[in-house]
Formats: sequence, C-alpha cells, structure tokens
Amino acid sequence: MSNLEMPFAVLPRTTATTGLTIPIPLPEAERKGLTKKEISADHPTWCPGCGDFSVLALYFKLIEKRKLIHEKITTVAGIGCSSRFPYFVQAHGAHYIHGRALPFASGVSLSRPDLHVFVFGGDGDAFSIGGNHFTHTARKNIKLSYLVMDNNVYGLTKNQTSPTSPLGYKSKTDIWGSKDRPINPLKQAITAGATFVGRTSATNPNHLLQMMEAAMDHDGFSFIQCLSECVEFHPGAFDNSTPRKGGKFELVPASHDVTDEYAAYKLAEELSPGLFGIFYQTNRPTKNANEQGIIADHQAKVAGLEPWQILQKNFDRMK
Repeated sequence: MSNLEMPFAVLPRTTATTGLTIPIPLPEAERKGLTKKEISADHPTWCPGCGDFSVLALYFKLIEKRKLIHEKITTVAGIGCSSRFPYFVQAHGAHYIHGRALPFASGVSLSRPDLHVFVFGGDGDAFSIGGNHFTHTARKNIKLSYLVMDNNVYGLTKNQTSPTSPLGYKSKTDIWGSKDRPINPLKQAITAGATFVGRTSATNPNHLLQMMEAAMDHDGFSFIQCLSECVEFHPGAFDNSTPRKGGKFELVPASHDVTDEYAAYKLAEELSPGLFGIFYQTNRPTKNANEQGIIADHQAKVAGLEPWQILQKNFDRMK
C-alpha cells in the first residue's frame, strides 16, 4: 500500500533516538470511509440460511454508506449465535459475557461520547439473563443502539425455549409445548423508557438498513427488534411476515404519532408478526449529557487549581 493510500501523513522529520519517520493520522475529514473488504474479519460461522447473515451484511453497508473509519466503529455483543458479531467485524469492540453486553457498552458510550456504539444480541441474551440490564439501559437513556436478532429460540445451545418462544413451542426444555407467556420486547422497551423503539426483519434488507440508520441518528437509547429466522431449530417461524412465503410485511401506519407513548404501546400489542417500523421516538436528555453536565459543574468549582490543590481540598473536608 502506498503512502497516498494509507490513512496517515508522514512528518518531514525523524526521531532523535531511532531515526524513524513518525506517521501521524490525517484529519478525519480527509480520510475515506471503509469498504466492506476492509471491515470484514473472520468468515461468519452461522448456519447456512440464518437471518443473522442479512444483519451483518447491512451493518457493513451502513458503515460504507456513512463513510466511517475504524476509530468511529464500536461493535459489542454478549453470548449467543447472533452475539458472535464482533468476530466478523474488523473493528474495535468486544464479545462480552452472557447478558452483560449493555453494561459494557454503556461504559464505552459514557467514556467516549464521540462514538455511537452498536450492540448486537439475541432474544435469550437480551431478555433472559440480560433482561435487567435491558431495562436499566433503557430507563437511563444511554446513547447507543441495541439490535436484537430475535429467533424465538435458544439456537447456540441447541433448541431450548427462549423468552420470546410462542405458546405451545416444543423444545428440549418444553417437550410438551411451552406454557409460559412470551414477553413482548417492544412493549417492554417502551415501558422501560427507551426513546427509540422499532421492529424490522432480516428478510427485508431495505427496511432493515433504514431502521439501523434511524437508530444510529437517534440521540439516546435506540432499540430494534429484528425478526431473524433460526433455520436449524425454528424454521418458518416468521413466514407470516414474509410476502414471498405468503405472509404480510405491514408497516406502522403513516398516521401514527411516534411521540405518543400510549399509542405506541397499543400498536405493539398486534399479534405476531405485528407491524414494522418505528413505534416510538422521543427526545429526552441522555445519561451521557447528564453526566457531562455533572462533570462540568464540578470542574467549574475547582477551576484554576492544580491537581494537588484539589486533592488537598478533599482531604481538608474529611478532617
């Protein structure tokens, strides 16, 4: 690769100790965005036909379309089939522990407000072991996007009932058919305080990309439920949302007021597969902005003081 192709400019001087030239990053505005080839990592290991392939392909397309560079991409996931995402994206991120992707991503978001963090997970990781974190990240309105690939089953551990498995679903844990009422992710997100709530499907790439872009542009916690079929353990689960299989992909009515929380909640009660699009979106101060305000207030109180003087003031208060 030539120097012109590299994302660095070379200083016209050398270091005193090594004699080597020092590369420095070009201004961000002068760097071209990444291509799919540059952002792709390991070959995905999902089962052939898995809906998660579509989500990954659209994530690459989003990165290309927005002309993002490596320093601006952060991909976080928990544990599960869909949570293998960070392995397949050549960028900063983490494959974190089961159900704990959101707390980790929250730390990244709060410490690096210049980034927009994308978190990927599945219905088990998000709504079962990670259910409490889902609630608290939503109510705190932390600036990040959470896309959950919901296949209504535990796929990685080979066919157990998940929090979104429908009544009557037969799995290794419910061989007689599930008797537990499944959760409604959209209703839960709205109630918890998420400021962007939507639904899409892995079988509709244009809509999926639109939803990912809208979530990325939202200033706050954005949640997308993406119906993503598990062809191995729950094939045909979302045929009723796929027109080429006789189903209907029905959009949220254009007349719907996305700022009306109650109306959004009522729309979310539609039976499977439900409607697709943005159900709820509102503006509310993010935790990121609130914490920056707290930091600025405290820094103003010690303006002009050296670090040792600030430390001394703290010690004096403890006397």
